[in-house]
Amino acid sequence: MPQVEIYTSPLCGYCHAAKRLLTQKGVAFTEIDVLEHPDRKPEMIQRANGGRTVPQIFVGESHIGGCDDLFALDRAGKLDPLLDAA
Repeated sequence: MPQVEIYTSPLCGYCHAAKRLLTQKGVAFTEIDVLEHPDRKPEMIQRANGGRTVPQIFVGESHIGGCDDLFALDRAGKLDPLLDAA
């Protein structure tokens, strides 16, 4: 399974929803809290091609996008194969 990273903020409901979906799927992920570690936000913006909002989700080297993008992939049946790839 590829490494999953999610940039979050503790005040973000979308972050909680994305983490909940990943947890329900049994996916281990690395969470980077940009409120606790503001020095990591420029890294997130650069990796997300200018995306400034949280969550920003990465599976391996692929930028998934935010919570809505993650749920759209799941509804389309494309998330599980992406998570299983490696």
